[in-house]
Amino acid sequence: MSVFVARQAILNRNQNVVAYELLFRDSPENCFPGVSDGQATARLIMENQLNLGTRHITSGKKALINIGPESLKLDLCDFLPCKDVVIELLETIEPTDDTYELCRKLFHSNYKLALDDFVYTPQWERFLKLVNLIKFDIRLTPLAEIPLVVHKLKKYKNIKLLAEKIETDEEYKLTRKMGFDYFQGYYFARPVMIEQKDIHYNYGLVIAIYSEVMKPDPDVKVITGLFELDAALAYKLLRLLNSGVFPLQSQISSLKQALVYLGQARLKKFVSLIVSAHTARSKPIELMQMCVIRARFCELIAAKVAKQVQGEAFLTGLFSLLDAILDKPMDLLVDKLPFPEDIKAALTGEKNNLYYILETVKAYETGSWWALEKAVLLINLDSAFLPKLYKQAVQWADSHKDNI
Repeated sequence: MSVFVARQAILNRNQNVVAYELLFRDSPENCFPGVSDGQATARLIMENQLNLGTRHITSGKKALINIGPESLKLDLCDFLPCKDVVIELLETIEPTDDTYELCRKLFHSNYKLALDDFVYTPQWERFLKLVNLIKFDIRLTPLAEIPLVVHKLKKYKNIKLLAEKIETDEEYKLTRKMGFDYFQGYYFARPVMIEQKDIHYNYGLVIAIYSEVMKPDPDVKVITGLFELDAALAYKLLRLLNSGVFPLQSQISSLKQALVYLGQARLKKFVSLIVSAHTARSKPIELMQMCVIRARFCELIAAKVAKQVQGEAFLTGLFSLLDAILDKPMDLLVDKLPFPEDIKAALTGEKNNLYYILETVKAYETGSWWALEKAVLLINLDSAFLPKLYKQAVQWADSHKDNI
């Protein structure tokens, strides 16, 4: 499926682009849709950060991400790598004690904070030591009033100032003279739409996972089994682990290992993120069902020929159609996942045990009997076993699908 985001350039005093503000879009129309701030931010994270990452969209520069009151309370910032983003606190956030504690937590987690459409009141004073950037909308705050506020802020050496909604050369020159450090607006660049391919997932599975995760004593085996049924959800899980948000100490060779590494608290937040992003999703497309059957088929074959790589075989089959789903080269996609080299090699066409198992599955699917006999010879498997194993894989996938 196609997903959309807009980026608008932010320039310094030399008119060099130093960052981009990312703006949620849900269609080719370059305008903000009527959704809550929580859903907008959650979908932006799911469709961008947990797809190819914000740096892919911003050409390696910082991304300013809008966070409203709902997003702040949901801890959605936890899914954004602090080194890649600036958290832009929207003007709808009130300077309460709860807000201050949430901002202090982000500050001590090394996030850069910005205040959007800033209007000075004494209630914001204690926040200023936590903030790195303050944005002034010159359409909302008259230019004649801005110098008074700028003067108040000069004592905070940590704060840089950004003038947004600049539409004329005169406004740019005036704000530059006032001492602004950064500039944004139609005078420099309008928001540019970016369309990407993202991956469908089964929302019914999300609800099943959510109900299990929220139990007092969730069963990691049950949760693993549910993630195994959807390549899209498994992909998002592994992208989260490899997104720069968490320090990854070792490679991940199974979904169970990924879930254990993530931990119960983080897993709850991750599933809540998905629920926040989408109130409904389409049923899994045929390609997704094919991924699940492939995964189980690869696993069953591995159990016959190489028991020590059953988990790796499952992941190889599950992600073997990812390039077709996302219309992107497989080598680019696997580079974004925390897989052992054997899985990456198999998925990108390098010959190893996992590659030959996958080739056996592909040959069986297409009815290429000559290719099949060649493939089973390389893994030392009698092809007579395959119809039974394939039937088991289909039944396994269908029975689990029907129970959701």
